[in-house]
Amino acid sequence: METTRGRPARLRVGVIGPGRVGSVLGQALGRAGHKVVAATAVSETSKDNVASRLPTARILDAPEVVGASDLVLLTVPDDALPDLVEGLAATGADLRGKILVHASGAHGYGILAPATIAGALPLALHPAMTFTGRDEDVERLAHCAFGVTAPDQLRPIAEALVVEMGAEPVWITEDRRTLYHAALAGGANHLVTLVADSASLLAAAGVPEPGRMLAPMLSAALDNALRLGIHGLSGPVLRGDAGTVAGHIEQLRENAPESVASYVELARLTADRAINAGMLDPADAARLLDVLRR
Repeated sequence: METTRGRPARLRVGVIGPGRVGSVLGQALGRAGHKVVAATAVSETSKDNVASRLPTARILDAPEVVGASDLVLLTVPDDALPDLVEGLAATGADLRGKILVHASGAHGYGILAPATIAGALPLALHPAMTFTGRDEDVERLAHCAFGVTAPDQLRPIAEALVVEMGAEPVWITEDRRTLYHAALAGGANHLVTLVADSASLLAAAGVPEPGRMLAPMLSAALDNALRLGIHGLSGPVLRGDAGTVAGHIEQLRENAPESVASYVELARLTADRAINAGMLDPADAARLLDVLRR
């Protein structure tokens, strides 16, 4: 692949799966000077995404998108990716020298093996960002990192593409890709669940606007966690307040029994981390863990 001043040459880009992620990545590559020339689109939502975000793209079938492009974004759901790759290889589409990019966090470049055997250049570029389908998604790329996984000889191209989109490339080895994704999914997805659960419990306690009460505290807690790790912890588990924790569990059993198991497990994990960090007195820890066991 020829490059210009360390950057990939201007590329014709195709998008197979122009949903929330694919349309935004295509738009970002277009802003970087590449040209989005083709995209698949079956649903009305996909057609709208192509029209609004990828206006230079022709709507084609998947093999035709490959034929028209130098770089192809395979931005379909994780479970659909293996069949898509195998299907492209089986159709006899000319994959030689084509840069194939998927955006799945859970997979490295190995999942592109059928296409790689046929001559494609495989890259895994996962934006560590949530996508809402709104216009601000493309702007958020400039403030996020990408998990980058590729064969060593393609690493410069992979990282250059990410930089061109305004983001930061972070190298993830192939064998650590699923662990990397578990960390992100556990943090982002479970955070939403925890916040929604807290808001629901506050509403049950009579708080009229739970979000307004939670926002300052949770923003501070997130900032503390990102800066200080477990040393940003506060609250009854850190203090070893076994009686308070027991009261929480009793009230949850009465008012939100579905939340008891997660509260207990997270309290136990919090206690374990605090103990390992030397932040929780052993005697207090013993009383707290006894409550959590019961």
